[in-house]
Parts: sequence; C-alpha cells; structure tokens
Amino acid sequence: MLDTAPKLADPDAVFVTLVRAHHDLSPEESRRLDAALVLLLANHIGDGAVLEQAIEQARRAVRAPTGATEDQGTPP
Repeated sequence: MLDTAPKLADPDAVFVTLVRAHHDLSPEESRRLDAALVLLLANHIGDGAVLEQAIEQARRAVRAPTGATEDQGTPP
C-alpha cells in the first residue's frame, strides 16, 4: 500500500535540492534527470503494486484543477 504520510524533516530543502539538480541542464537533460531519478526511486521502493498506486495518484494530481484539495488528487 502506498504510504503518503509526510516523512521529510525539511520538505522545502528537498524541493530546493530538486530544483538545483536541474540547474544548467538543457530541457532534454532535465527530462532525462527526472526519468533517471524516477527509475532509481522506483527500484528503491521495489514493489510494483506500490509504484502503480503512486503513478495513479501522481496522474490524478497532474490533472487536478488548480487549488484542488488532497481528496481531489493533489499529492500529499
């Protein structure tokens, strides 16, 4: 089961780290970085069912209207 409870001690710092990882990359390199990171984290999770749940939740979040609540599909 996908666990969406907050676990990051400093989510803002993690966000800054993710943004900085894209610094000086071309759009193509940035997409490749995202893909590589997703694959590394998917391997770390190691559970296909959990990954499917995460993908579905992420897709709902992308398609959610601006200002949607968590119940409407935005990420936790």
